[in-house]
Amino acid sequence: MKIGYALTGSFCTFSKAIDALKELVTQGYDVYPIMSETAYNTDTRFGYAKDIQDEITAITGHSIIHKIEQAEPIGPKKMLDILCIVPCTGNTLAKLANGIADTAVTMAAKSHLRNSRPVIIGVSTNDALGGAAKNIGSLMNYKNYYFVPFGMDDCIHKTKSMVCDFSLVPDTVKKVENGEEILKKIF
Repeated sequence: MKIGYALTGSFCTFSKAIDALKELVTQGYDVYPIMSETAYNTDTRFGYAKDIQDEITAITGHSIIHKIEQAEPIGPKKMLDILCIVPCTGNTLAKLANGIADTAVTMAAKSHLRNSRPVIIGVSTNDALGGAAKNIGSLMNYKNYYFVPFGMDDCIHKTKSMVCDFSLVPDTVKKVENGEEILKKIF
């Protein structure tokens, strides 16, 4: 099974997202990495862009799709069985909910969805219970979108923030392979 694994700019969650990526590869999935241009090019306090690129390439054995023109053929060539967007920021959620394809990740989703194939969202946004809530709700009601179970990550200090349970990414992929979704998890 060929899986696209896209990372957007929730840099603080990259280590957990990369752990989930490793687990998918360990379980035998052929994983093709995709990154938004911002995620691909930005050095942060959580790591240098080049180091993250090198780690992801070493894990997957594939070069990273990080430009719109690289992502566009995903649909026409039916390159993927499942596309995971983990982490998926509030910005990307809004673009997906409103049909905007202006990054490698959103183009990958648009291109992949043309074949009615599943997209798995791993939410990671400080505004999930604010402005991003309507976009999460919209995507939950769209066909072919599935969600990694998510919840509040710090209800005291970040009252609108939610993040997915990265350890459930592989389980979510297995469920989606069968057209199912993990319906509920409280953590």
